[in-house]
Amino acid sequence: MPLSPPVVFKCLGDETRARIMLMLFAEGELCVCELIWALDDNQPKVSRHLAQLRTSGLLEDRRQGQWIYYRLHPQLPEWVNGVLQVTLEAHRDWLEGDKVRLAAMEGRPVRQVACC
Repeated sequence: MPLSPPVVFKCLGDETRARIMLMLFAEGELCVCELIWALDDNQPKVSRHLAQLRTSGLLEDRRQGQWIYYRLHPQLPEWVNGVLQVTLEAHRDWLEGDKVRLAAMEGRPVRQVACC
């Protein structure tokens, strides 16, 4: 099912989900623990929002050992990527605190490069 504007904008209409989407757009891939740290929020809330974004078709996840990593769905329509790019460029300062917290996180999980 293709993503419709109402689905995308409903997801982006929530501050936490918008911050998650923009962080993933900027960083490429993050695990749940990194998002919890960066957003300075609790695990149940962040996981709930990640599940909604995944169910809507905006995110994809993968498991690596004990970690679950999230990234934007690789088949997102160009218009969705465009909305994220324009929003991030126009409001970089909005995520500054999130990026600073993420950069300061000790013990970040190490990603393994997929072989295939």
